[in-house]
Amino acid sequence: MRYHSAVATYHVENFGCRATQADGAALARQFEARGLAAAPSAQADLVILNTCTVTNSADQDARAAIRRVQRQNPLAKIIVTGCYAQRAPQEIAALPGVTCVIGNSHKHQLAEIVLPIVSDLAASSAAEEIGFVPLPSLAAEARSLKPEARLFVSDIFAHTELLAAPVFEGSSDATGSPENNRTRPNLKVQDGCDNRCSFCVIPSVRGHSRSLPLPQIIREVRALVAAGYREVVISGINLGRWGRDLVWGGRPRPPKLTRNNASQHFEDLIRAILSETGLEKLRISSVEPMDWTDDLIALAATSPRIAKHAHVPLQSGSDAVLRRMHRKYRPWHYREKIEKIRAAMPDAAIGADVMAGFPGETDAEFESTRRLIEDLPFTYLHVFTYSARPGTPAAAMPDQVPVQVARERNKILRDLAAEKRLAFMQSFIGKPLDAITLSVINSGPDGEFTEALTHNYQKLYLKGRHEPNRWITAHIEGAEDGVLLGSVTQICSASSGSGSRMGASGFSGGFGGSWIGGGDGSEGARRR
Repeated sequence: MRYHSAVATYHVENFGCRATQADGAALARQFEARGLAAAPSAQADLVILNTCTVTNSADQDARAAIRRVQRQNPLAKIIVTGCYAQRAPQEIAALPGVTCVIGNSHKHQLAEIVLPIVSDLAASSAAEEIGFVPLPSLAAEARSLKPEARLFVSDIFAHTELLAAPVFEGSSDATGSPENNRTRPNLKVQDGCDNRCSFCVIPSVRGHSRSLPLPQIIREVRALVAAGYREVVISGINLGRWGRDLVWGGRPRPPKLTRNNASQHFEDLIRAILSETGLEKLRISSVEPMDWTDDLIALAATSPRIAKHAHVPLQSGSDAVLRRMHRKYRPWHYREKIEKIRAAMPDAAIGADVMAGFPGETDAEFESTRRLIEDLPFTYLHVFTYSARPGTPAAAMPDQVPVQVARERNKILRDLAAEKRLAFMQSFIGKPLDAITLSVINSGPDGEFTEALTHNYQKLYLKGRHEPNRWITAHIEGAEDGVLLGSVTQICSASSGSGSRMGASGFSGGFGGSWIGGGDGSEGARRR
């Protein structure tokens, strides 16, 4: 049920990857800057569906959401944006209830485009009170088109903007304080991709690889640290390519860049965050195999301020399949990278994306994948069944694998991953692990417990109720249903960056192996 409000309201619903969630956070910033108020989707004047299109199921989820919003909130203006909107705008515009389709090419102007629609609402006087003046050209264009033809999509490869705003795991209260349920902000620092994997539609909907300039990243991280956040996750569509489009200082790269005035690299970003901010823990999201350089591995292994976690997409362990996928590495390259990571970080979580049922995948090729996964020290896998995407080379390849066969292969890999994950988790029973408390409190037969995430990416249930956004050391007592069980032995003091800890029995102690003292980016002497 909707209630009249003097202020126009909006709701952003995100689908898919962390990059899409980061885009959604930036969209929320756009509306908040113009005086609109957030509201549940069932009550909002504007409902923005920020879509994914990486699989057919993602498209289906978006269409289902459109039907749901129209059913629950028939007066809402439904705005569809994101990757699905960029790929198939006409298809979405034809769906009942859709007011406007805005591709990734225009997403950075979304609030300016849609606010003329808000002015047509019954509460138009409220829109005038917030003092927003739309871009004249976009406003005129929006009013001149018929509702079913309101499309704002253009060539994504001409797009140079990068939306960036922190995304917070967990819910937040109206104050936005990290002491109230928001932990582990995720900051997108790179977008787009210059690879051309034969199965992937993402380059055609997100465009060329482009990087958030270093000064802006440092400002965002410093603001999060000042707000009390202890861990930040950096992510991107092809994160390891960060900086290749920039030269030092964040200026655009000259057309004829030589090796003598080389572009920035991902390792430069990591070092800058460590040296120029007081962030306690930095977590690196997915990085392609060939971007895990020896320098990056050494940096992740030796800094106590970098979470011991490596996500390295594999896709297939078959050389022939990797070639058909147009991947830029061979199985032996991949094996070498994972073995180096494990040797440098014995306790690190190591994960991968794997695809089952790629066109032409034979039983022998699948067995090569299974055997490589069995041999390597993975601690988890994200297993996907191949989904043909319109316009990709793989969709037109012969010998498409029957869906049932692909699903069976998917299950074999998931079962293998479960075995590896359990063995990894059981290896920590009886040992201490550092973790950051999250915002979720649950109850069970043994009383209350608090969810936490260990430095090496394991979900942990802690006995008792603990405040979120606190680094603690836990004694691991067991592992059940994919979750570690433990109790707190040391907790961090309430003041961010103070460097002090108090043991559970009342004594002062170190950080369980890696405490960062001070707020100037200096690292403590102890390391894992």
